[in-house]
Amino acid sequence: MKDEIKDTKSFLQELSEQLYIYISKISPTGFEWIFHIIVKMALLAGVFMVLDLIFKIIINYVFRFFHNEEKFPVVKSIYQSRITNSVAHFVALAIIGSIHESIFVGALKQTTIFIHRSVNLGLVLILAGMLYRSLTGFRYYFTIKQDYYKVMAINAISETVKILGIFVFSIVSICVVFGIKGTTIVGSLGAITAVLVLVFRDTILGFITGIHVATSRSLKVGDWIGIPKYSIEGNILEINLLTTKITNFDKTISSIPTYDLLTTEIKNLQVMSESNTRRIKKSIFFNINSFKFLNNEEIEKLKDINLIEDYLNEKTSEINLEKEKIEHRDKIINGRQLTNIGVFRYYAQKYLENDPEIDKESPIMVRQLEITTQGLPMEVYCFANDSKWEKFEQIQADIFDHLLVASKEFDLQIMQIGLPK
Repeated sequence: MKDEIKDTKSFLQELSEQLYIYISKISPTGFEWIFHIIVKMALLAGVFMVLDLIFKIIINYVFRFFHNEEKFPVVKSIYQSRITNSVAHFVALAIIGSIHESIFVGALKQTTIFIHRSVNLGLVLILAGMLYRSLTGFRYYFTIKQDYYKVMAINAISETVKILGIFVFSIVSICVVFGIKGTTIVGSLGAITAVLVLVFRDTILGFITGIHVATSRSLKVGDWIGIPKYSIEGNILEINLLTTKITNFDKTISSIPTYDLLTTEIKNLQVMSESNTRRIKKSIFFNINSFKFLNNEEIEKLKDINLIEDYLNEKTSEINLEKEKIEHRDKIINGRQLTNIGVFRYYAQKYLENDPEIDKESPIMVRQLEITTQGLPMEVYCFANDSKWEKFEQIQADIFDHLLVASKEFDLQIMQIGLPK
């Protein structure tokens, strides 16, 4: 192999000598060096492009046999991320670095240093590109495997590596171009560490958050979330290093700092979407002055309501038996009594249990909350069997439309602040 390289260099030297003599003859006096530099750079660029094309053709031909992403996910990821192109660039440029001294030997020695540093700079940039494409390759691989939590972690890592990589490769490039020793710059980094930490504060926090979210598997792109702090509810569109984008249900897009995913209360509502159920948690406020005990006539009237007929018959029988054992049973307050608010609460419970659009496997509850200045809140707590926003709102509205109107049958008054006089 070494003998072949030597033969190639000798062949190039013979050609370049003839070309050097020819250019010297046709160039204007005093401007030979300009033409020499132009021709030398053009020759090196031409050789690089030819070699790069040859290597790409060979590599792409080989990778054609591994196109099945199910059988060869790693190879497919490498090919899709174009790491092979970076390999072809690197090998071609390395060959240019080894043969450039064979062109115009003995002439224009001052250009040798320039070309040498240019080649080294090119190799550094290719390595940087190869690193970024490797991260893209990992992203393709985990996408093929449908491991979206690891995709999110790779996104956080790649964004951080890109930012820090620009800084590191910039320093290396400066060292290469100006011939500065890397230890000189590295030694001075300690003095500016505090400044770097301050500048990259959000970057570091975003990186930590991305890793935490990915490892804890608490969130992923596409999840339906709610953020009470910002009054946001929607689907995660994108989780980047610095910002997270959320598509709201009103078709707007909200952006929040990514580190808020770690420091702010986040409600992941995706489980409702996956189970196709959505919670209904809403209250009706009743005027306490409308509450009363039910007499026999009112009870008989309410027995015409099918959902509570059996309940009223059972309760009136129990209450009548208990009253026979107590004194002053004619006084309505003595002993147990049915109230209009209590019977309505039972009616609301049975109404929800018989509603075909309410999920029967989830909790169904009608309860009284703490009394407020607006009255007594009666909360309906259940789950609709359709998580789509439009259908859910329709189900919820139908329930409360019915209960609000049905409450009049029980002589209950809904609190309404600011009634017109």
